[in-house]
Amino acid sequence: MNKTLTALALVSGLLTGGACAAPVKPTVVLVHGAFADASSWNGVTRILEKDGYSVIAAANPLRGVASDGAYIGNIVGSIKGPVVLVGHSYGGNVISAAASDRPNVKALVYVAAFAPEKGESAAELAGRFPGSTLGPTLAAPVPLADGGKDLYIQQDRFHDQFAADVSAGEAALMAAAQRPVTEAALNEKAGAAAWQAIPSWFVYGDQDRNIPPQALAFMAQRAHAKGVEVVGGASHVVMVSHPDAVARSIEQAAVGY
Repeated sequence: MNKTLTALALVSGLLTGGACAAPVKPTVVLVHGAFADASSWNGVTRILEKDGYSVIAAANPLRGVASDGAYIGNIVGSIKGPVVLVGHSYGGNVISAAASDRPNVKALVYVAAFAPEKGESAAELAGRFPGSTLGPTLAAPVPLADGGKDLYIQQDRFHDQFAADVSAGEAALMAAAQRPVTEAALNEKAGAAAWQAIPSWFVYGDQDRNIPPQALAFMAQRAHAKGVEVVGGASHVVMVSHPDAVARSIEQAAVGY
């Protein structure tokens, strides 16, 4: 009887806490960019959660790279276990800053996003290659009490500029709910290039009108990305129009780091 109980205990240990135990899935932290909000990740979140991932779609303050990075970094620091950090657009600058001194960040996913080198800004990278048509679509800046300026996209130009491959009705809702970014944030220079030390994946559309696809390809190549997916016909909001492709890249990062 004792031998039988011992054998059962050994088997139970292997199944529950031994070598056969399934690896812990990382938590996925999603960081939106300028002119968007956390709801832009809804389609991606739905897929990831169905596939068993814990997801946090964080509210990016959009006030400045260093301060936004510190805010997201604090969220990452509160999570026990590994993290896949995902950024869209300007959110790419933010995740690069947030990953600094956060050893639980195991992978970075740039979704139509900036992956700056130290000293580079979002505005400079967007203008380095031809193709961005964002400038003329911006509304008059909103002055802030500290002397800064908030930037929005004109609502009647939001669909064509930002989200050309989603329905007009959905784009109108996104335009009304867009979150402003400060002009200073888009011009703030990066203090770190997290992709130099953390493996990265990139996914973006070939019809992006905010960040030229040529710039996105350059940044992916420079980062020696472990995975790159270019979605044909996709706009800047590829996570809204093609959540399956974005979720696929995130899950590749979650198992491939």
